[in-house]
Amino acid sequence: MTKSPDFPALPTDLPSGRLIRATEADSPGEGRAVLWVCDRRQLRLGELWSRLYDQRAGTGLYPLLLETPTPYDEDEQPDAQSWHNANLGYTPVEKIDALDPYEVLRELWPSESESVYAEIPSQWLHLAPEDTDVGPAARELARSLGFGTLRLIGLVPTTSGADALTLCGWHGPLNLTDSTEAISAVVRSWEQRFGAQVVMIGLDTLHLSVAAPPTSHAQALEIAAEHLAFCPDNFDFGTLDDYATKLIGQTRWNFWWD
Repeated sequence: MTKSPDFPALPTDLPSGRLIRATEADSPGEGRAVLWVCDRRQLRLGELWSRLYDQRAGTGLYPLLLETPTPYDEDEQPDAQSWHNANLGYTPVEKIDALDPYEVLRELWPSESESVYAEIPSQWLHLAPEDTDVGPAARELARSLGFGTLRLIGLVPTTSGADALTLCGWHGPLNLTDSTEAISAVVRSWEQRFGAQVVMIGLDTLHLSVAAPPTSHAQALEIAAEHLAFCPDNFDFGTLDDYATKLIGQTRWNFWWD
């Protein structure tokens, strides 16, 4: 495993893995190590994710469960190489710092929406007190996602899951926006307001744990409006009202960009 001066020292007792470097020609950090990924897909990675998550303040590394693409042919195996050979970029964290999540959601708001809202609600809903313990919901989701399905695990040089989305060069929401830093800015806001934590990403998916979910339909409707701007593909089937109903008490938010 090659060391890199721009990547923190790796924790002990990791499975074998490799550093993935930014390869996009127009990336300001071309050649920079942006992600460590284990070599082989494994079952029951939730426990390892939880340990690395609990160590993140000391290691400076945020863990991500990595979903591998599902093959079209049922006889084929999911492609782990999609992460090992990923064409990643590098965007500095200052790009996230410069963004207002409210303005991001306003700009992403679908103009053809038939929502009960004409635009994003003007007042932020804030459900998580400052002392909210976000760990239990995050660990529970990691155990669930990592139990019965083969996954990879990755590490990103940051202590913030929201920032990890951008810093690892992920392009999951490319069909919505080519600005992953905009997605990170919104998830940062959700970390603060709902105790959300990034647990797993796929090539076009995002899975968050939520420590302080909505407890009423009115609260859920406001959050659903944010989700509509953030990931319109979640609403291909059903109404905003239907979607909101499913958010009540839900400690897991899933997003998929078609």
